[in-house]
Amino acid sequence: MNFNKGKEIISPPGTITINVRDKRGLKTVFLIAIAFVIMLQTCFLPIAYSAPSTMPEKFIYDLAWTGIKAGTASLELRNDGEKVKILSTAQSASWVSVFYTVDDRVESTLLKNSPESFFQPSQYRIKIREGRHRRDKEIIFDCDNSKATYIDRLKNERKDFQITPPVLDPLSGFYYLRSLNLSVGKPVYITIFDSKKVWNVEVQVLKKEKITLPTGTINTVVVKPLMKSEGIFYGKGEILIWLTDNEKHIPVMMQTKVAIGSITATLVKGLY
Repeated sequence: MNFNKGKEIISPPGTITINVRDKRGLKTVFLIAIAFVIMLQTCFLPIAYSAPSTMPEKFIYDLAWTGIKAGTASLELRNDGEKVKILSTAQSASWVSVFYTVDDRVESTLLKNSPESFFQPSQYRIKIREGRHRRDKEIIFDCDNSKATYIDRLKNERKDFQITPPVLDPLSGFYYLRSLNLSVGKPVYITIFDSKKVWNVEVQVLKKEKITLPTGTINTVVVKPLMKSEGIFYGKGEILIWLTDNEKHIPVMMQTKVAIGSITATLVKGLY
C-alpha cells in the first residue's frame, strides 16, 4: 500500500459481528471510532509528525455492522495559527440514528512551543451524544503551574487538580505514540489526566504482522493499550491497533472484542 502525502487511500470497510438487540454492542461501535485517537500527549514533548510543515492530516474510517455501514469516524490534525488542533468525530448512519443516534466530538488544542515540533497541551473538550447518554466535559491545562482544571458542563462542576508534568490529555497523545520507535516486547508507559485522576497507562507492543487489504499488503506493528482511565478506552474488551511499520505509523485497522462478537474498523481514506 502506498501512503503518499496528499493521496487518498481506499479500502472496503471492516466487518463486525454484533447482536442487533444489544445496545451496548452498538454503542461500542462508535466508541471505537474515537478509540483510535485516545492516547496522550505530554507537556513539551516533541511530536514527530505534528510539525506545521506536515499539516493538514486527516483519516476517515467506515464503521460497519454485520457488513453494513453503520457510521463514519474521522481524525484530523490541523494548523490553527499559534495553535494546533486535533479533532475526532463519530456519527451514526441515518438508518442507525432512527433508534440510536450517535454524534461525538472530541477536540484537543495545543500551543506551539517551537516553530517545528514542540507543543504544549492547553485544552481538551469532549461532547458526546449516544442515544440518551450525554457528556460535555473539558480539561484546561496549565503546565507552567502544574495544574489542570476539570469542568463538567452538564453537572456545573469545576475543580482544580495539581499535576506533575509531563501529563497528557486523552486525545493528542496518539501522535506522540506514532512518533515513538516501537519495539516488540517493550511496552510504553504514558501518564494521563482524565476523569479527575492521573493514570499510568501501559501500551504493549505485541508483534509485527503483514495484513492484506485490496490495495495491497501492509507491514504493520500491533499495539494494545491497557487503559484504566474512564475515557473512551475504558472497558472489559481487548483493543488491538494496527499501525503501519514505517515512520508514519498510520493506523490502518483496529479490532475490539465486545460482549457478543468483535468489531473491526478499517481506514478508508486519508490525506497526509
